[in-house]
Amino acid sequence: MLLAIDCGNTNTVFSLWDGKFLGTWRISTDHTRTADEYFVWLTGLMRLTGVEPQVTEAIISSTVPRVVFNLRVLCNRYFNCRPLVVGKPECRLPVAPRVDQGVTVGPDRLVNTVAGFQRHGGDLVVVDFGTATTFDVVDHDGAYIGGVIAPGVNLSLEALHMAAAALPHVDVSRPAQAIGTNTVACMQSGVYWGYIGLVEGIVRQIRLERERPLKVIATGGLAPLFDQGFDLFDTVEDDLTMHGLVLIHHYNMELDKA
Repeated sequence: MLLAIDCGNTNTVFSLWDGKFLGTWRISTDHTRTADEYFVWLTGLMRLTGVEPQVTEAIISSTVPRVVFNLRVLCNRYFNCRPLVVGKPECRLPVAPRVDQGVTVGPDRLVNTVAGFQRHGGDLVVVDFGTATTFDVVDHDGAYIGGVIAPGVNLSLEALHMAAAALPHVDVSRPAQAIGTNTVACMQSGVYWGYIGLVEGIVRQIRLERERPLKVIATGGLAPLFDQGFDLFDTVEDDLTMHGLVLIHHYNMELDKA
């Protein structure tokens, strides 16, 4: 069984793959969490959901470098396997990214690129609603060729709350109308409609620069919220990143056999 781990700035997701996803579990990202803590928490949840933790292989994508060490220890000590880490030289990609020399591309963006290309072909924009909202541009041959990074939706709300003492902390949701009649409704409207405009504007500009038709694929926890009655995305995929990790692991295993 393959253990796929996607560590983001806010949450870390573990998925177990054995020809299909047997289960997915999520925990807050914390660089002080030890391998022992990961093991007790993860195997406990696996058994509660009827999954026997017979992990033989692992792959990690992490945007938080300090977390990788303990995740490596988890795989080495408790599952007796050496994990592939996306972004490291030993983890190869089907197509190398084409960006400025010396630039390091976030592993989550590489993983989304691989998954998006495998499912939808080239000429894509992958919009990932995470701690940051990222736009990844995928060329006709599956290469990552750059993109856009914008503040995430919840990050924007938190900044608004922190910077203005009179404004409360609110959750993002689609408001009934654009004109708010109280403070919370005004904030929700600003963030929601602001992000609709942000996505539309950035995608429109990318299409102008690429001068070709592009499919737009959305992923991330808040993606469905911005797909309510709008023609922003061609499709929304909740498992895109985990699917990409499985594909990259399979690609590396096939290369090792050759």
